[in-house]
Amino acid sequence: MKFAIVTGASSGIGLHYATQLARDYHYPLLLISNQAAELEALAHQLSEAYGVDAIPYYCDLSQADAADRIYAFCQERGIEVEVLVNNAGMLIFDAFIHAPMAKTETLLMLHVVTATKLCRLFAPEMCERGRGFILNMSSMSAWMAMPSIVCYNASKSYVLNFSRALWYELRPKGVHVLAVTPGSTDTGLLPFGDTFGRILRAVGITMPPERLVRSALRSLFHSRRKRCMPGAWNHIIVPIINHLPDWVVFTAMRHFPMFQEKAN
Repeated sequence: MKFAIVTGASSGIGLHYATQLARDYHYPLLLISNQAAELEALAHQLSEAYGVDAIPYYCDLSQADAADRIYAFCQERGIEVEVLVNNAGMLIFDAFIHAPMAKTETLLMLHVVTATKLCRLFAPEMCERGRGFILNMSSMSAWMAMPSIVCYNASKSYVLNFSRALWYELRPKGVHVLAVTPGSTDTGLLPFGDTFGRILRAVGITMPPERLVRSALRSLFHSRRKRCMPGAWNHIIVPIINHLPDWVVFTAMRHFPMFQEKAN
């Protein structure tokens, strides 16, 4: 039985990946998260609703041996992984010199180390079978230098370029690698006020997570693209932001609370 792994599956975008993989693609699931109760509830819900096996696996993906433990669990259970969705992540919205070092290390482990190790562990078996799918969550910010999310956008740039290069290596072996580069997604985690959030949703800049996931999975299973950037607005916004003069960025920074504190 060929499984799909979803990391960060218990909430947000990961929950929608798990739901649509079960509902629309009928994959049995290995659901991974550090939220034990939510993970158990989701696994039960998906099994009942869509008749697929859904195995919850509690794991702190920021630990150095997390990927090794996941791979060993699959080997012990005879779980054959055909789809790997590296979704787990976090956002630190703060000046780099103020952000707690522990949070920065956690972010880098989630976005870079564990995701890379999971690809390295599961890709060889996909190549041997001549079929497999790897989806890595990057971000629209991967193309930008953005104050206040320094390590986030740098790590997402790594994910994007790692995935694009890996696409070339694995495509001849029947394995499709896709980097998903969404913009603002309406998961309730972004640091916007209610009013501004409603404006972003109304004009289509902020995308519902279910729509994002639907577009990403369609690209993963039904295209040969290296990258998927859902939302027409994002294709317009990226080149505009990349060509902003420095004085505009510094002016905008004056309105960010973390930089105002520094000025005081």
